[in-house]
Amino acid sequence: MSQARFHWRPPAQAHSETSQAAARAIDPYAVGLRAQVYFAIARAGADGLTDLEVEAKTGLAGSTVRPRRVELVRLGLVHDSGRTRKTKSGREATIWITT
Repeated sequence: MSQARFHWRPPAQAHSETSQAAARAIDPYAVGLRAQVYFAIARAGADGLTDLEVEAKTGLAGSTVRPRRVELVRLGLVHDSGRTRKTKSGREATIWITT
């Protein structure tokens, strides 16, 4: 998961000072958290994982998993499989796989 070729900036809502502060606060930990999310998805292979399944596999909260998965998508390391799977609530969720 080399990031040397990418210019990294933590995601934040431009209009929200609290969002920007949160992005700055998580930045030192983001690499490790991204790695946890990436490797959970990678271990699932072609079956992939939904965000909720990544939460269950890693023990990370959704508010941590989703931004890290978005970062992985932007980095080109994870993508939408084009498939969905039902969540416990019966809703369809995107299945993410590694590239």
